[in-house]
Amino acid sequence: MRFAIATLGCKVNHYDSAIIEERLGALGLDRREFDEVADVYVINTCTVTDRADAESLKLARRARRLNPGARVLMTGCLAQANPAVLAAAPQVDRVIGLARLDDLERAALGEDGDRILVSNLRKQKAEIELGPASLAGQTRAFLKLQEGCDQFCSFCVIPFSRGSSRSVPPRRVMEALDELHQRGFKEVILTGVHLGGYGKDLSPPTTLEALLEMIEERCPIGRVRLSSIDPEELSERIIELVAQSEKFCPHFHLPLQAGEDEILSAMRRRYNSDFYKSLIDRILDAIPKAAIGTDLIVGFPGESQQHFERYIKFVEKLPLAYFHVFPYAVRTGTTAAKFGARVNSGECTRRAQLMRQLGEQKRIDFVGRFRGARLKVLLEESARADAFKGYSRNYIRVLVPAPERLKNHEVEVEALATRGATMVGELVWPTAETSR
Repeated sequence: MRFAIATLGCKVNHYDSAIIEERLGALGLDRREFDEVADVYVINTCTVTDRADAESLKLARRARRLNPGARVLMTGCLAQANPAVLAAAPQVDRVIGLARLDDLERAALGEDGDRILVSNLRKQKAEIELGPASLAGQTRAFLKLQEGCDQFCSFCVIPFSRGSSRSVPPRRVMEALDELHQRGFKEVILTGVHLGGYGKDLSPPTTLEALLEMIEERCPIGRVRLSSIDPEELSERIIELVAQSEKFCPHFHLPLQAGEDEILSAMRRRYNSDFYKSLIDRILDAIPKAAIGTDLIVGFPGESQQHFERYIKFVEKLPLAYFHVFPYAVRTGTTAAKFGARVNSGECTRRAQLMRQLGEQKRIDFVGRFRGARLKVLLEESARADAFKGYSRNYIRVLVPAPERLKNHEVEVEALATRGATMVGELVWPTAETSR
C-alpha cells in the first residue's frame, strides 16, 4: 500500500508530518511523492489564514484526481479548528484532528470509523507524540518539546487549533535526546508552538531555562539550537547559557510582528518596541556573533502609512540577521478579524515587498560580516558531486568543497567569499571531527 503526505504551514506541522511518515512506514506502507499515484493521501493542513484553508481543499481535489479510489485523510490545524468545512468536501474521506495518530493509522489502513474524529484540545491535555524528525535535505533533527498556546494574540487562531499549552516532561526530553544521539544526529532543534511557555503545565512546574540547564549538563549532542521564542520570555539566564556554552548555537528567533507600540498593543503582544531593541542589544553585548531573526506582519488593521514608515525605519536600525515577512491576512474567528481600518490587499503586498527587500539586504550584510572568519559548519546537503551545503552555528548557509564521507559532520571552514546570502568557504584541514 502506498501513501503520500502534503504539508502546509510551519515547521511544527512539518515535524508532525515526519512523525506521521515514520508511523505509516512502520506499518509497512510505502511512501510516494504527493504528485504520484498513492492509495492513501494525508494532507496536514494549516489554518493561519483563510487562504491556507482554501489551499488544503485544493490539495484534496488534486489527490482525488490522481487516484479517484484513494483514501483522502485531512489532519492538522484546519482539521482541528474547523473539521466541518473539510468534511463537507466530497473529495475528503476522513477528518482527523491533532493528537489522534492511532486513529490516523487506522484510517490509513482502511478501517471503519467516524468521518470526523476531533478532540477538544483546550479541555483535553493530549500527550505529545515525541520522536525524532528531520526535514528533507537536512541531517539536523527537530524535537518538539511543547504543544499548544495560551497567549491569544488577536491575529492568531493557534490557541483554538492547537489547544492549551502542554509540555513534554524533562525526563522524556532527555531520553529522546539520547535516542537522537544514538541515531547519529549532530544537531537538534528544540521546537514548540509556544516554546517560551514550556513547563508551566507540568507538576511540579518547571521552565525552559531549567530544561536548558539540564541539556547543557547531560545532552550528548554537540549542537543544540532553539527555535522561535517570544521576546518577553527570553530570560537573562537563557542568554547567559548560550553565551557560555559550546553546546547551544548562538542563534535566536524572536518574533517582533510590528514596530509600532500602538499596533503591538492591538495585536496583544506583551512587549513594546523599546523592550525589543533593548533585548537585542543585550544579546549582542553577550554574544557578538549571534544571529537574530524575526517575524514581521505588515498591513495589520489600523496600520497607517505613517505607522508603516516608522515601522520600516525601526526595523532598518535593528541589527537583525534575517526576517520573515507576512502580509496580514484575515483569519476568521480571531479578534483582529473584527477590526476596522483594514489595509487593502494591494497596499499590504507593496509593504511586504519593501520589507522583504530590506530583509534580503540585512541577510547579505550579516553574512558578509564573517568573510575571513572560521566557521563551524554541519555539512548536510550535496550541492554537487564534490561540495556540500550546511549551516554554521550562527545560522549562515555555507557552501564548501568536501568529500562525501564528511556528510553529517561538523567541520571547520574558512569563509572566503559571499554569493548573495550564502558564504563560500574552504575546508580547514584536519579537523577534530575528521581526524579521528
